[in-house]
Amino acid sequence: MGNKIKCSHILVEKQSQALQLLEEIKKGKKFGAVAREVSTCPSSKKDGDLGYFTKGMMVKEFDEVAFKLQIGEVSEPVKTQFGYHLIKRLS
Repeated sequence: MGNKIKCSHILVEKQSQALQLLEEIKKGKKFGAVAREVSTCPSSKKDGDLGYFTKGMMVKEFDEVAFKLQIGEVSEPVKTQFGYHLIKRLS
């Protein structure tokens, strides 16, 4: 795969909501379940799964954080023009 990674994400409008969801995930709530319940991205139907992508395919702010995550790690909220993302690296 080389420089391809696979991530899921949760997209919400407000930073406060993203922070609250992150706390729920840290306490054991399943990332995919949260994505299905609240994410505004169409990927929510697939537990937030964005599939494989390489550097430059996502918006800059998202890319920078996603490629620094360890597998299984969930990011702090990341602001883009779409809203606030929680990103989980899958591979």
